[in-house]
Amino acid sequence: MGVSAAESILHLPNLVFHEAGHVLFAPFGQFMRVLGGSLLQFALPLGLAIAFLRQQNPFGAVVCTWWAGENLIDVAPYIADARALQLVLLGGKTGAEVQGHDWEYILGTLGWMRFDRTLGLWAHRAGLLMMIGSLIWGGVHLARSQQRRETASSSELGEDRLSST
Repeated sequence: MGVSAAESILHLPNLVFHEAGHVLFAPFGQFMRVLGGSLLQFALPLGLAIAFLRQQNPFGAVVCTWWAGENLIDVAPYIADARALQLVLLGGKTGAEVQGHDWEYILGTLGWMRFDRTLGLWAHRAGLLMMIGSLIWGGVHLARSQQRRETASSSELGEDRLSST
């Protein structure tokens, strides 16, 4: 059996942004306060990716896009647990022991409870695609950078040969 998202090295740092999202979105009502945790956890790295792209730093954007995908994988089990309420939450108890959790409330409010496992699976798959896509993007970026460096080096060598004759 593989490592769960809650056991990954990034789970606790992600959790800081998740909890901050509840506070930041609280002024927008109960639904947005609850959704705000997962929303900020995913949106923050995407926003940083956009900021890096605007600064013409594609490598930073690649890393943040990968992180956004990882956050989807991190939240996917939480979404899929909306009916079962078996995940251990921050306080050390399961959702069943503390009368629910975020995604039980979100999906219940939307009338989508029966889709919890499907939505969790799709969040996981979307996260994997984002992570794989960002790695491919990063590889392409590195290959192009290397090619530009080699082209620049060979043109400099050609100029040196011309100036020495």
